[in-house]
Parts: sequence; structure tokens; C-alpha cells
Amino acid sequence: MSEKDLGTEAGRRPRVLLAVCGGIAAYKACEVLRGLQKAGCEVRVTMTADAEKFVGAATFEALSGAPVATSLYGHPGSAIPHIDLAEWADAAVVVPATANVMAKMACGIADDCLTTTLLACWGCCPVLVGPGMNVHMWQNPATQANVAALRERGVRFAGPDSGRLACGDVGEGKLAPVDQIVAAALALLAPHDLAGLRVLVNAGPTHEAIDPVRYIANRSTGKMGFALAEAAARRGAEVTLVSGPCALATPAGVSRVDVESAAQMHDAMVAAFEDADAAICSAAVADYTPAAPADHKLKKSAEHLDAIALVETADILADLCARKGERVVVGFAAETNDLLAHASEKLARKGADLIVANDVSRPESTFGADTNRVALVSAGGVEQLETLPLADVADAILDRLAALC
Repeated sequence: MSEKDLGTEAGRRPRVLLAVCGGIAAYKACEVLRGLQKAGCEVRVTMTADAEKFVGAATFEALSGAPVATSLYGHPGSAIPHIDLAEWADAAVVVPATANVMAKMACGIADDCLTTTLLACWGCCPVLVGPGMNVHMWQNPATQANVAALRERGVRFAGPDSGRLACGDVGEGKLAPVDQIVAAALALLAPHDLAGLRVLVNAGPTHEAIDPVRYIANRSTGKMGFALAEAAARRGAEVTLVSGPCALATPAGVSRVDVESAAQMHDAMVAAFEDADAAICSAAVADYTPAAPADHKLKKSAEHLDAIALVETADILADLCARKGERVVVGFAAETNDLLAHASEKLARKGADLIVANDVSRPESTFGADTNRVALVSAGGVEQLETLPLADVADAILDRLAALC
């Protein structure tokens, strides 16, 4: 993910202030810090005295490479750390947010370095809260009133989840997964250039039944489509993801529709396109499906398969392009040879606004890779991108989509 994509000025990384409170989930704040760094962020930390009972300041200093603000006095390099940190940050993330700290935030109480810094963040940067506490504490009307007050003031929340808590109780109050908190933080930093747009994405393979046990499929994992859905949601779009059989988690803020066959994906895409402003067809949909799938498992001893009659599946990309009017439709071309020639021909034949072409015979852009090397093919020409992480490829495609919408 590039600095531009995270909404900061050129020449520096996005800056996140991590505020660590005194809960058993404080160790998870280390993972949040690492996740933000992996996404390209610079992270600095403030923490309460109670938080230091769970994870020492030295740990966060080693991970962040910067002094941790635990006191308003004697902070290295700053006489007023609460103001300097608030003005330094592009976003603040409170993890785990205890009931006590949320109450102080709601009431404007600033009685230590962390709460004073969070109070100073008003007007300087957005704040994300990741609550973590006992179920009874979370459900207490006082806590819920504080949460409502913070939401009304624009504070964002990630979680909490439900599950088994550290105290042994089961219920709501569990800290949200680290990747969800990181995604929510990145959403605060991202440009919202797709806000107001309804974007439809498909992803993954399809399974075409031979019988109830066997099917025809391909090697697609859905990673590229899921990265597109996640990035579009992060940039403010209302995203619907139509997914073939995939083991990937649904990105935060994305509405997911699961399908199995090409016919099901076609029907789901056409239906969802009625309310969409743009569609990105990244799924590896089967071109052929068995003409007469058996209704029982075929036994090779009695029903030997020496041939399977196939019929063509419906062309999702072409059908959406025929319906698009002024809307934008992006397609993918996964090829193993003559990449640009095939992609250009597909662009003209299908009537798409953009074709994303990638050579799946290359290890850095094959199915299942965490990187991709694509060319963006449009009526205006070809833009060849370098090999990039999937998140960066997704943002590059969405940059073009934003320009077309």
C-alpha cells in the first residue's frame, strides 16, 4: 500500500498513534502495531500505567523504534508530548480500549499521558477504538452511553466480538481480531474517493458439478478479488462481493454473496448489478460446465467416464457490459501467452471500460500468489505495472476506476 493511497502527503509514511490501555488483551496491541507497520505506517505509542503491568514500555519501544509516552513529564525530545503526538498523528488507535478509558474519553477527563493525548487529538486526527473487557462491563448502561456519545462525536469502533473471555465468561466484549482493527485503522487513513459509489466485485473460481461428489474447477483462490473488495470498502465504496468457493475471510465492511457454479455467479452478478455503479469481474469463472451432471455419485465400475459432454457457460462480463449504459465495468484477462493481444481483443469484444491483464504462468502473478504483475488495458492504451503486493495492485485498479466513474 503506497503512501498516496493512505492519504498522506508525498515523502513520508502514514503516522498512527497507538494508545494502549490496561487490559489482558494489551499484548494484542503489539500485533496491531506490527500489522500497521507491515501496511507501511509509522507507529508511535502512548500507554497507561496499568497497561505497563501487562506489556512493558520497552517492548513497544523496541517494536516502534521510538520512545513510548507514559508520562507528561520527561519525555525524550518533547516538553509537551500529548500535543506533539496528537499533531504528529494521522490517526489514533486505542487498543484495548477499557471501560475506564472510554468513560474518560466521553467525559473529557485527562488525568494521565494517554487520556490527555487522546483529548488533544480532537481536531487533529480521527480516532479508532477497539474495546476489550468483560461482557457485563461492556453491557453496563454507563458503558453503552459512553460508546453512544463517542460515536456521535465521530469516534470509530472496531468490535468488540463475542466469545470466550479471559475471565472465563462468554459473551460480547472480546477484542476484535487484529486484522479487523488494522483494516479499520487503514480505512481512517485512506482517501475516500469512492464514497457514494456502489461497487460490485466477483472473486474466486466456480465449481461445475459432474456429480454430487466431483466437479470441474480451476486454480483461482480469490485473493485478487478479495483484495479489490477490501480496498474499495476502505476507500469509502459500498461493496458487494460475489464469491465462488473460497476459504478467505470476508473483508471488513463488505457485503458477501456466496455461490458455487458459473450459472449461480451469473445470476447473482446480474441481480446485484441492478443497484451498482461499477463492476469489477475478477473471478475465474468456468468457460464450460457439464451438460448433464449426474444426480448420484458415478461409480467407475459401472458408469465409467471416458467423456464428459460440456456446454458453454453464460458470459458474465459481456452480459454486464451489455447492461452498463454509463456505468463502468472492469474485466480481467488471465493468460499464459500473447497477454496484451488477448487482453486488447477481449476489451473490444466484450465492451469493457478496462481489462486487467496478468500472465498466470509467471510465479509472481499466478493463482494464489501474494503479488501480481498486471497491465491495465483500455481504449487509451496500455499501462504496465511492476510486480506489486495484491493490495497495491487493487489500489492501482481502483485509481483507474475512480477516474472513470
